[in-house]
Amino acid sequence: MEHIEEAIRLEVKTDPYAVKEQARWCGIKPGQRVLDVGCGPGKVTSILRDLVQPGGEIVGVDNSKERIRHAESRYGDRPGICFRLHDLTSPLTEMGEFDIIWARFFLEYFRRESRKIVKNLAGCLKPGGYLCLLDLDHNCLNHYELPRKMEETLRKLMERLEREYNFDPFVGRKLYSFLYDMDFENIQVDVTAHHLIYGKIKDEDFFNWLKKVEVTSKKTLDLFGEYPGGHQAFFQDFTSFFSDPRRFTYTPLILCKGMKPLSS
Repeated sequence: MEHIEEAIRLEVKTDPYAVKEQARWCGIKPGQRVLDVGCGPGKVTSILRDLVQPGGEIVGVDNSKERIRHAESRYGDRPGICFRLHDLTSPLTEMGEFDIIWARFFLEYFRRESRKIVKNLAGCLKPGGYLCLLDLDHNCLNHYELPRKMEETLRKLMERLEREYNFDPFVGRKLYSFLYDMDFENIQVDVTAHHLIYGKIKDEDFFNWLKKVEVTSKKTLDLFGEYPGGHQAFFQDFTSFFSDPRRFTYTPLILCKGMKPLSS
């Protein structure tokens, strides 16, 4: 999703109420030092910053120069918030220790490196601190009632993103094992609906989904050779499907948190 309009999509789709509810479940509260992993354009980081006040600090980290530039210009002018550019497949020890590390909708973009990244995050977590992993499962694949040809093409598209673009539509189901395999304690899991779309669609959901399909489908144009009318027809058909109030779309969000042992 490295695309010129991606920062806009991420900002539009972010629901502040949902972020606050998830943050409270994770135990984020005033006075803590929190790391927001894969902070993107910074909107979520800004929301978390308000939750750790007074006395807390939020550090947003991302491996995209464009995202960090956007975040600093829009949200970086208040006390208690800062942004850092860092390759998140590398250790983060120079950032100091954190009470809570929050990784939301990030590991899905690193299918091969996700376990390594989680271990790196654990390295800068205080003993007794919590690592909070939040991600989707069966991402982009739960729609009813898609025409068969469209459903087959969408599945092939997601398989291509897995194979060639390191995307993981099923990372949500893996989060518990990441923490369990590192001997984290007090592991808790919750499952909720991230997308639950039926009836008349909200403008922000319509924009979010069409932008995702537009950008990802253009990376896999050869997949549409057998689709009647090609790529343009697929995009038009998906737009029509998503505009139909009969359509039903959902995506599960899996939240997993665990405590780093006080002693090894």
